[in-house]
Amino acid sequence: MKSFSHTNVKTITEAAKLLSVYKSNAKLIAGGIDLLGILKDKILPTSPKLIINIKTISGLDHVEEDGKGLRIGAGAKLTDIARSAKIREGYRVLAEAAESIATPQIRNMATIGGNLCQEVRCWYYRYPHQVGGGRILCLRKGSGPCWAVRGDNRYHAILEGKRCFAVCPSDMAVALTALDAKIKVVRLENVRTVLVKDFFETLGNVLGPDEIVTEIQVPRPPERAKQTFLKFRLRKSVDFAIASVGSMITVEEGACKDARIILGAVAPTPVRSQEAENTIKGKAIEETTADEAAEAAMTGAKPLSMNAYKIEITKTLIKRAILR
Repeated sequence: MKSFSHTNVKTITEAAKLLSVYKSNAKLIAGGIDLLGILKDKILPTSPKLIINIKTISGLDHVEEDGKGLRIGAGAKLTDIARSAKIREGYRVLAEAAESIATPQIRNMATIGGNLCQEVRCWYYRYPHQVGGGRILCLRKGSGPCWAVRGDNRYHAILEGKRCFAVCPSDMAVALTALDAKIKVVRLENVRTVLVKDFFETLGNVLGPDEIVTEIQVPRPPERAKQTFLKFRLRKSVDFAIASVGSMITVEEGACKDARIILGAVAPTPVRSQEAENTIKGKAIEETTADEAAEAAMTGAKPLSMNAYKIEITKTLIKRAILR
């Protein structure tokens, strides 16, 4: 690991000032679950000169609810989100997603902000610099092809793949998109909010080098909405998703009145499947309808050479989410 300076900050303003000076030469650290591994493997073309510790900012881990909905500080631990009674009662898809992530030890350290901002798990992107031949350059690193297209693409995108086929690794992003949540982003002299669905792009997220995620704002779901998060992975206790589904479905008088069905780990961003939603709206929730919705959701799938199996897995998760 290359040497760097480390500083503790007490306020968002203090962190923003440092980022405005150092920009891409600085990185924020909270749980450090993703960042430390990246630094140890020297994955990035340039290493940061400064690490800014934001765990020392008081109140950044808040979980509060008011008449409008839920506000979660970017420093809130995944364990606290999974165990929160108010989240489990009113925003269950979020609690289920948090509880599904990694191991208890990691959830005790990892933050919701870090989960949203983590780097992709593509093994070409994460190829360590120490291994013979040096790091592998790709478009996500500034230049080069997506090596997964002709390489080992077992876990890569089957939907909306362009230029880069690495999938968004954030489970919290799937749940928050189902809840139509927003992310509060702070720059030294500016504050903006971004819908979670618009936060992610093919090559990463919309954060500037001098911006900080400070809070997630979740509107109160409809009273009768049923929520669920389902995830398929190879090792249930630790692995990232092969595919996942976050859903919020409202049923009135035996028929689906409204639905939000979000797919995870199948595209560079969380994908809202309006095809599946439109299939069930106005209809009774039953097995035939759920099958039709799952088929509709995958009509645009374009698998690579080794990941067509993800289509059937995703269909199954969609069906189970709707019936559940």
